[in-house]
Amino acid sequence: MKKIITRFAPSPTGFLHIGGVRTALFSWAYAKKNNGNFILRVEDTDLERSTPEAIEAIKKGLQWLGIDNDGPIVYQTERYDRYKEIIMQLLDEEKAYYCYASKDELDALRIKQKDSGQKPKYDNRWRPQNGKDLPNPPDGINPVVRFKNPLSGSVTWNDKVKKEITISNNELDDFIIARSDGSPTYNFCVVVDDMDMNISHVIRGDDHVNNTPRQINLFEALNAQIPTYAHLSMILGSDGQKLSKRHGAVSVMEYKENGFLPEALKNYLARLGWSHGDDEIFSMHEFCSLFDFNNIISSAAQFDEEKLNWLNNHYIKEMNIDELASHIEVGDSIDQDIFQKAIALYRDRAKSLNEISQNIKFFFEIPYIPQDLIDKYINKDTMKLVDALIAMLSKEAWDDDTVNLCVKKFVKDKEIKFPIIAMPLRVILAGTDHTPSIGSIMSILGNNEVNKRLQHFKKNHDL
Repeated sequence: MKKIITRFAPSPTGFLHIGGVRTALFSWAYAKKNNGNFILRVEDTDLERSTPEAIEAIKKGLQWLGIDNDGPIVYQTERYDRYKEIIMQLLDEEKAYYCYASKDELDALRIKQKDSGQKPKYDNRWRPQNGKDLPNPPDGINPVVRFKNPLSGSVTWNDKVKKEITISNNELDDFIIARSDGSPTYNFCVVVDDMDMNISHVIRGDDHVNNTPRQINLFEALNAQIPTYAHLSMILGSDGQKLSKRHGAVSVMEYKENGFLPEALKNYLARLGWSHGDDEIFSMHEFCSLFDFNNIISSAAQFDEEKLNWLNNHYIKEMNIDELASHIEVGDSIDQDIFQKAIALYRDRAKSLNEISQNIKFFFEIPYIPQDLIDKYINKDTMKLVDALIAMLSKEAWDDDTVNLCVKKFVKDKEIKFPIIAMPLRVILAGTDHTPSIGSIMSILGNNEVNKRLQHFKKNHDL
């Protein structure tokens, strides 16, 4: 059986899109399941648009997610000699030819075809054929090289996602494989690379379906083995439109910056267009062992931010506190015991690491208190209750169980509703009226800090 070799071949012309990451993940998983190899190939032949920054973003994004390539990264710009060799081979074998049509000529042809209701395509004017006399090459025109696509028949392949697809060769034209400056084109380079790297399975977005018949014809012209193709449907936003920036973060590194764990994003993308029954939670080991093409849906997948938040919360709750703390930043020279206790208190409700970081800041600095919260919850009567509770607690051991029990006992003894004492305390200690257990917050802050903040509040507010 032929060794399974897959590849992820992004063009470094912008950030690493979330759709690209899903393609990489599926390609990586299929290789891992079959003890094969996963190759990262950077298709950087578009010299005007490719940037070192984009290449670095691709590498960092895959590294953050743990999608590791086997062997060194392949760069197309380092393979120009090989491309020229194959172009000359095709010319020598009369499977390709020089075309001297100028841009103006081709623009005029395209306009004429559109005006007559025809599909715009190259008319083979420079294609050598029996009985056809070609004009002399014009002066001042550097020719392109075109591939001699079959003039009849059709191309059929059994797509692992889309099922059988057939496209007539009449729909295709003699596409350019080398530009007038000699640089090779996308469809040509892809075939040469896949041939040389023995790629067994090409897993990519369905925006490449129209490229596939051209590439298959080129494989056949080179007497090379044709890979198995699997074209993944696009990812749509919640409104049913193609996923874009207006739907939120779409660059993989934006998700890192927004406080998502790589495990959560990979798990979410694994289920975005693929399923295993009703299972939602997968380790990457489980995903790779279960992954197959049969359970990839052929219709477009819809991005669900709520589900991603839910998965991120799941992985946050499952993570060891020490490891979780290593992902969260709140400042330098902080008390590590308070830091970890604060994380433990907030993580069950957090959708992101950033949310935890933001919510626990008040443990390390006296918070700003909005005036509307003071007006809403604090007056002379509530301050008397706060003072009474703090006086009661000063006689007790300052640990979580004791503080929480004392707060409950205080509420019962005073015959008041819990928010009457809890809300003023939240505002004074945390600067907000939304927190977990106020008793636990007081316990973590400690007796001295609670009294310090109470005195600070009184000093700055005449109540």
